[in-house]
Amino acid sequence: MKVMGIDPGTVKMGVGVIENASNSFETLFYKTVHIDSKLPLHRRLQRIHIETLRLLEIWHPDVIALEDVYYGLNFKAAIRIGEARCAVILAAAGHDIEVVEYSPARVKSAVCGFGRAAKVQVQNMVKSILRLKEIPPSDAADALALAICHSNNAALTC
Repeated sequence: MKVMGIDPGTVKMGVGVIENASNSFETLFYKTVHIDSKLPLHRRLQRIHIETLRLLEIWHPDVIALEDVYYGLNFKAAIRIGEARCAVILAAAGHDIEVVEYSPARVKSAVCGFGRAAKVQVQNMVKSILRLKEIPPSDAADALALAICHSNNAALTC
């Protein structure tokens, strides 16, 4: 199963793609997509949508694991993340790809064993689980953690 994890944002979007075969993960791709914060919101959302479409056409994931809105954020930040999530969900719908959502606490628990783990702990555990040579950037690590979380969850429900 090929899983694309996406940590959405209107200035930075983390993306990671892993393949889970025989309970072993292979990291196919990860990056942080930087979006010019000086662009008007509609152009940033367009960039998120176009970039997501481009990545879907390259990687052909079976599913997208998406971070759910974090309710501890201020209202305006939660709305912006929701808008970024919508751009990703629409891209996935256009490719008939299932989207599953996980709370940040569930993702952290899946990779660190603790739902309130610090970002640096998530980065280090992602590096370890995926046997990466270096620690991935924070947003990319979050995306990879989402993919790991879904892969482990799917293995338990199969």
